[in-house]
Amino acid sequence: MHAAAEQACGLLRVLSNPDRLLLMCQLSQGEHSVGELETLLSIHQPTLSQQLGVLRSNGLVHTRRDGKNIYYSVASTQALAVMQVLYQQFCPQPLKD
Repeated sequence: MHAAAEQACGLLRVLSNPDRLLLMCQLSQGEHSVGELETLLSIHQPTLSQQLGVLRSNGLVHTRRDGKNIYYSVASTQALAVMQVLYQQFCPQPLKD
């Protein structure tokens, strides 16, 4: 149980950065290139590269190269599950009539 708690704390520590949280939120919707992420999230290249590197080194994202473009996608099923809960709790849905 202690090992699981440490693993959960590690995941939450990585997600506690607003830029990384935004990146994971966007990537939970599907694969995106670095350029697309920069445009969609308005995170400038140096910060974007740094935060994507943190996500990659912690095993939360995969990369795929296609020519000059690098594409990112979510690699961690645990991170994806946490992102789904965060989305439900913090991203209000429009009321239905």
